[in-house]
Amino acid sequence: MKITQDERDAVYKTIFSRRDVRGQFLADPVPDEVLKRILTAAHHAPSVGFMQPWDFIIVQNQEIKDKIKAGFEAAHNESADMFADQKAQQYKKLKLEGILESPLGICVTCDRSRNGPVVIGRTINAQMDLYSAVCAVENLWLAARAENLGVGWVSIIHDDVLREALNIPLDIDIIAYLCVGYVSHFKDKPELESAGWLPRRDIEEAVHYDSWQLDNTKNN
Repeated sequence: MKITQDERDAVYKTIFSRRDVRGQFLADPVPDEVLKRILTAAHHAPSVGFMQPWDFIIVQNQEIKDKIKAGFEAAHNESADMFADQKAQQYKKLKLEGILESPLGICVTCDRSRNGPVVIGRTINAQMDLYSAVCAVENLWLAARAENLGVGWVSIIHDDVLREALNIPLDIDIIAYLCVGYVSHFKDKPELESAGWLPRRDIEEAVHYDSWQLDNTKNN
């Protein structure tokens, strides 16, 4: 099945306009059919040995969200102390989650024992199942953007908070907690770039040819 130019352009537009959304969530509910589409897209991510190690926990309950929010706040305060003075002050001013504002939370997990201990493609690199689950996150994120839904990854939280709040067994790895919902708008640039936290690297600095180069720009 050949991709048309319009379809190709739509894929790139979705990739380049994807954002980590924190503060623009609306209370509008996400229709069941839309949620099903983005979860189905996530479920079609590439996976090592076709083991499909992911599961998705949909969070709508307010009490559960409150527990997760409290866990974020504790980890957020802990994290602020790790930065030097100027960065710490800037860090504290950043909006880094939308746990209570977003209508949905989605926790993505990885069952590393699924389909047994020996998996095609994981025989040498045991982390490949985790990478597969991260691919599911990316599929979900891009599908959500195509549906005009915002997604925010809450990485500043301890696993034990999510494990307790969502009753996740100890043998299941937690990959991501995502805030999902419609938004008032999508920003033109990533928030951390706009806030001056860090600039975007030039693509030429990230590309190497045939071997690692300390200064790629000299050869381009």
